[in-house]
Amino acid sequence: MGSSTGRLFRVTTFGESHGEALGAIVEGCPPGLALDLEALQADLDRRRPGQSKLTTPRKEKDRVRVVSGLFEGATTGTPIGLLFFNEDAYSKSYDNVRDLFRPGHADYTYEARYGRRDHRGGGRASARETAARVAAAGVARQLLAQRHGVEVVGWVERVEDLEATVDPEQVTRAAVEAHPTRCPVPDVAEQMAARIAAVRADGDTVGGVVGAVARGVPAGWGDPVFDKLDGDLAKACLSLPACKGFEIGSGFAGTRMRGSAHNDPFWHDGERVRTRGNRHGGTLGGISSGASVVIRAAFKPVSTIFKPQETVDRDGNPVTFRNKGRHDPCVLPRAVPLVEAALLLTLADHALRAAALGAR
Repeated sequence: MGSSTGRLFRVTTFGESHGEALGAIVEGCPPGLALDLEALQADLDRRRPGQSKLTTPRKEKDRVRVVSGLFEGATTGTPIGLLFFNEDAYSKSYDNVRDLFRPGHADYTYEARYGRRDHRGGGRASARETAARVAAAGVARQLLAQRHGVEVVGWVERVEDLEATVDPEQVTRAAVEAHPTRCPVPDVAEQMAARIAAVRADGDTVGGVVGAVARGVPAGWGDPVFDKLDGDLAKACLSLPACKGFEIGSGFAGTRMRGSAHNDPFWHDGERVRTRGNRHGGTLGGISSGASVVIRAAFKPVSTIFKPQETVDRDGNPVTFRNKGRHDPCVLPRAVPLVEAALLLTLADHALRAAALGAR
């Protein structure tokens, strides 16, 4: 009920922000995949809290344990169990909001849906859950790289009104990781860091946009109508906490163009059909075209601010409160591996679906 994604490369996550442990079950990964556990851990390290002054100071090592589906360094074809434990939860910080509905959070909607909720850190609605899907996406990354030559790179493109111009065909993970903001343009990255620091000092939060590219995706992945590749990518991104918008290719900017300018002409390079330009973002009719898949995901400002706010309690009484605890002033730097995970898990599933039909 809402905790599983994918058809053939199927991932189920479990765990809460302040529970004992989190994890994921990955089903459908083909046998014989050499799984590099250090690379898998590196993906988790990029998401974990406490990695810089721009993120929450909560300290979680997120050391992943592979508890099933791996033998002698390779996948067996059986379910892969990924597990890691919470070590630095401080639940008392949430005692003052036990009976309140915090603005911008899922407190009220979870209670409306289930009749109860875990108030500690947002429970299942917390971004802490994404550690499990990043771990699962680490398996997908290695599957896509080894079997299909696909490379996925994400970056911070905008923080509030500070925007970087990034070429999706040229951006590298090394350039992204060179700065704590994960913006690959150095001068803009410095401005972003200063803005995030100023916002944090003011007790407020800020949002922005993460871009990502999947290079090497062959033509033919995806299905028509309800199972379009871009539709599944949109769902994967919008399932991320705080994500409020999704674009592929030209996105909303394309609405300002005419068709004669927007269409990407086809040509043949002697080996295969290609397109000149990539305003379509790598999908046509919901099926990959062979061009790079380029997406952007918009994230709202983090809901937990440290200014006085007005709300009501369970009985409808008006309350003025102030948040406590440890939180990100800007989710963007840690959202990069999340958007990459959305791309990776979706592409891995569609790669297996295409193979099952005898396609590439």
